[in-house]
Amino acid sequence: MGLETNAWSEAAPVATGVDRLCIDTIRTLTMDAVERAKSGHPGMPMAMAPAAYLLYTRFMRHNPRDPRWPDRDRFVLSAGHGSMLLYSALHLSGYDLPLDELKRFRQWGSKTPGHPERDRVNETPGVETTTGPLGQGLAVAVGMALAERFLRERYGEEVMDHRVFGICSDGDLQEGLSHETASLAGHLGLGRVVFLYDDNAIQLDGPTSESFSEDVPSRFRAYGWHTLSVDDANDLEALSTAIAAGVAESARPTLIAVKSIIGWPAPNRQNTSKAHGAPLGEDEVRATKKLLGWDPDAEFVVPAEAYERFSQVERGAALQAEWQDRFDAWRAERRDLAEEWDAAWSDPARPMPGLADALPGFDPSEDGALATRAAGAKVMEAFAPFTPTMVGGAADLSESTKTEFPGEAVYTREAAGRNVKFGVREHAMGAAVNGMALHGGIVKPYGSTFLMFADYMRPAIRLSALMALPVVWVFTHDSVGLGEDGPTHQPVEHYAALRAIPGLTVIRPADANETADAWRVALEDVDGPVCLLLTRQNVPVLERGSVPVTGGVARGGYVVGEVREPDVILLATGSEVAVALEAQVLLSARGVDARVVSMPSWELFDAQDAAYRDEVLPPAIRARVAVEAGVAQGWSRYVGDTGRTVTIDRFGASAPGETVLTELGITPERVARAAAQAAGRQIELPATEGTPAFEATPPQAGHS
Repeated sequence: MGLETNAWSEAAPVATGVDRLCIDTIRTLTMDAVERAKSGHPGMPMAMAPAAYLLYTRFMRHNPRDPRWPDRDRFVLSAGHGSMLLYSALHLSGYDLPLDELKRFRQWGSKTPGHPERDRVNETPGVETTTGPLGQGLAVAVGMALAERFLRERYGEEVMDHRVFGICSDGDLQEGLSHETASLAGHLGLGRVVFLYDDNAIQLDGPTSESFSEDVPSRFRAYGWHTLSVDDANDLEALSTAIAAGVAESARPTLIAVKSIIGWPAPNRQNTSKAHGAPLGEDEVRATKKLLGWDPDAEFVVPAEAYERFSQVERGAALQAEWQDRFDAWRAERRDLAEEWDAAWSDPARPMPGLADALPGFDPSEDGALATRAAGAKVMEAFAPFTPTMVGGAADLSESTKTEFPGEAVYTREAAGRNVKFGVREHAMGAAVNGMALHGGIVKPYGSTFLMFADYMRPAIRLSALMALPVVWVFTHDSVGLGEDGPTHQPVEHYAALRAIPGLTVIRPADANETADAWRVALEDVDGPVCLLLTRQNVPVLERGSVPVTGGVARGGYVVGEVREPDVILLATGSEVAVALEAQVLLSARGVDARVVSMPSWELFDAQDAAYRDEVLPPAIRARVAVEAGVAQGWSRYVGDTGRTVTIDRFGASAPGETVLTELGITPERVARAAAQAAGRQIELPATEGTPAFEATPPQAGHS
């Protein structure tokens, strides 16, 4: 069994003596760091210092010497602007965050950036996630709780039994994301979440009463949360009692509304918006230190008594040692699950061996035409046994996106299944998927919806790239070819918008076989986030001759239609590869030889060495045409100034997908004309253009 839930490190402290010394040390470190940086947010850390002190010294089970211990409690500072609260607590607890790093707050290359960041360049020990965009931290914490519960039910409490604590602000709860997140967490009864709401009634523009008047605890109770209130953040006894009650609640997530005074006890700046986002000023810092009984001229002072009381090194080591004994006994008894555990907790997390060989292949003569979303469903069914801790779902669209594990349970209040029904909550889904990845133990968590709604998820997608998280974003209905739902649902600018995010790998497979390989690449090759863009409409399974698909997707671009001496190169992605191949036939009949290159992923292609890129796109062949059912933006890097694009630089229209593509010019004939012009050749084509190279998918009831 796991540790008893009431096994605190000591009795509840009171706001006197060494306890107050520890709390005031957080306050003075915050003032000094923000003042030295001439930038930052001192008010929240000063107000919520008692909460951080209690969480890190009494309630949380963590080991500063091993910040990646799988069964540690997690802490998420959703109000990331108050980052000095977190950095001070980590330093004082004994994490590898020296005082010199606090002195370098908000400086280039420091481990104390303006908002908490988790990246692979300047990792700050003890920081669980990047926060800053308000609301994201709260939602990420819910994702962590989703992961903890799934893993606890799969492996047992003896090895997975912890909580997610956090602090959120008025700004977090004003963001729409918080509504989606709180609703989801309450619906699923995620009782391992305990959040403290810093209710200080002040935000950057002034009093919250000018823009925010709802009863927050009542709102959260309506979502199904357990709510508590503390009238004074400095009342350690009341605060401790409330946190303990939150920990004891196992059926509902807990929100504790804590009344605080921003910037307390600064004599002139407390309880004002000026304490929110700017240094207090030298005079105010001196005056505040005098009130606290500290030397006003001393900076970055940490009394020995504060280090001694705050340190969690010894306690954390003992907690992890107890867990290690339980884990070793569990491993000896459950060797089958231990193999899964090792794969899921490796860095990066990996599928079980044999996944690639289990993926299906698709034969043009047997499978004909198949939507890549439908192919994706078959691929997911095939790899499911090799990713036993892969969890994810759709935003009320799994029937349309075809993303679920057949035969597996749904994640409910009663049991944690692999298929999560996120409901129409794209914002929350994106952040929760990130949270599952950040928690660890979940192999490539995923979220899916229509590509159009990637806009709703963009903050979470961007953060997944910033943190290099091993997640998969599955977006279907990837072009105007989806048809009748019209321009509100038809993406045109979205390929370019996603490709613009650094560190995000976007893959748009051309057919069923490329879809299988794209999933393999996402699961086995790419460490960071991957977007899969899949069609609603049927597309032909391509005839490849001697050209293998395996390995082509991994290289981002490869030749699918070769000729001996190309006059022109046709580059295409997704469903437009088939259009390019039909254009190749038209051109060949008119004496123009065209090479066709499938470019499923710009990012993967750009990562290849120059020799390979030049082999696929010989620099000497400057006649090039890019074909894609989206905006032309970005294609000039491959077709050059003399190349051409057959793209869609306008919004779509409501009509059958075949009609929309034809009317907007995504046809073999238009591609052939552009290719001939690029090659400086004159050709004649029928006046009436043919239909695009795909088999129309008939409309179905609802979102098909």
